Amino acid sequence: MKRMLSGLLFLLLAGSVVAQDATVVGGWTLLDQFDKPYTVNAELRVVLIARDMAGSQLVKSALEGRPAGYLEARHVVFVADISRMPAPISAMFAVPAMRDYSYRVLLDRDARIASRFTAQPEVVTWLQVERGRVVDIRRFDSTDTLRQALERGAP
Repeated sequence: MKRMLSGLLFLLLAGSVVAQDATVVGGWTLLDQFDKPYTVNAELRVVLIARDMAGSQLVKSALEGRPAGYLEARHVVFVADISRMPAPISAMFAVPAMRDYSYRVLLDRDARIASRFTAQPEVVTWLQVERGRVVDIRRFDSTDTLRQALERGAP
């Protein structure tokens, strides 16, 4: 009985550590479409995550006509999970096309970052960050609502 209680306590503590880690945004660096590294910093307020082309298209449409530096000025980063894209396709077509964007795209080639959070296909996941912790998670499936949220700085 004592072993069973000890085992249960261990599982509960381990589970809370895992859950706590999922709410922390920090300690990672990704390369962008120009192979320039970005490391999470204290100024970060929002992480946008797209798990597929549909989500990436939502971000692209929402940022259409916005000036270069638009996301950075709002302390927002955009993470594109390209882990399921075949490497030759991403190297020859997708990443070179992203170099024409007026905004930075952080490339999650191994789903190291996107897999930490409940990002879903065909939507953009918005992680609201305060002092390195996720305080709110929203999902957008509409260009207009995503654009409005970016304008306001929060959904």
